[in-house]
Amino acid sequence: QVPLVESGGGLVQPGGSLRLSCAASAFVLNNYAMAWYRQAPGKEREGVSCISVNERITYYADSVKGRFTISRDNAKNTVNLQMNGLKPEDTALYYCAANVLCHSGGVYASTYWGQGTQVTVSS
Repeated sequence: QVPLVESGGGLVQPGGSLRLSCAASAFVLNNYAMAWYRQAPGKEREGVSCISVNERITYYADSVKGRFTISRDNAKNTVNLQMNGLKPEDTALYYCAANVLCHSGGVYASTYWGQGTQVTVSS
């Protein structure tokens, strides 16, 4: 099992911002592509964004493109998801995943999962 610990979720008004962080070991970050997924009540889990090991490949779902930014912080051993311009439809449980297949067209085959952090966008 690979420990992945998400943080940064919370309640925010529409148009607001949140920054999610996923803490992992240096081994994980140096060897695995990483991703963020989300799952809203009654909906399937959706791949939101991913980033390759060398950061040359990133992917964003159409629903978040231009608003969310994924990044790695090797000094802090985290993968972050900066979320701006949040909308009520962004409300979901957000999961960090490691050892994923990250392509410019999507994210697949995630091996390790965190427990999730709740993001609620509401006025």
